[in-house]
Amino acid sequence: MAITAEPAALEIEVFSDVVCPWCFIGKRRLEEALSRLAADEPLLTTEVRWRAFQLNPDLPRAGIDRKSYLAAKFGSPARAATIYDRVLSAGNTVGIHFAFDRIMRQPNTRDAHRLIGWAQQGDRDASAVVERLFAAYFLDGRSIGEIATLCEIAQGAGLDAAAARAHLASDAGNSAIAESDRRARALGVTGVPFFIVAGRVAVSGAQTADVLCDAIVQGRAAARVPA
Repeated sequence: MAITAEPAALEIEVFSDVVCPWCFIGKRRLEEALSRLAADEPLLTTEVRWRAFQLNPDLPRAGIDRKSYLAAKFGSPARAATIYDRVLSAGNTVGIHFAFDRIMRQPNTRDAHRLIGWAQQGDRDASAVVERLFAAYFLDGRSIGEIATLCEIAQGAGLDAAAARAHLASDAGNSAIAESDRRARALGVTGVPFFIVAGRVAVSGAQTADVLCDAIVQGRAAARVPA
């Protein structure tokens, strides 16, 4: 039985939130997996699409004090620090040196997701914007809920800051975020990162590059259509 040629690009959807440290780690592990596959199979092309998943959709748009947030979520900043020890160790393995002590505010991430959605319009790759959002928050402690900060991040990723500001000043992208959240929960997603390869193979959590490689290979095989 003949098999048709594989698609020009294999879609990898990543449900994530830019205030999720495991999502930052998951991004780096996905990049490692894609790098390995590119070396082994240079004809394989992939397209990463970032999907919004808000961990704290009910936070005020201006965000809240980080210490207050940690106290409510974990009981105290000290307990949060203990929990984050595992995150710090995992981050070090992929070149991420989290600076949680620099974060002063816990932001609402709706506008950050709107920026990502805008950045990947027309099949553009938004990975540079996503990377800069993670770095701004987890490494520099910047307020990624502020429009000015988001526009600077867009510009740093090679995008038009004025166009980004115009987009963020409008209501554009809100419905897409709501739909992404709805779809994620319909799929049973309760935590992120969550990867879907070719709409067929799902991986939950910041799995290793080995696991992600296997999922991508399985997704590609499942996406092939017999002729």
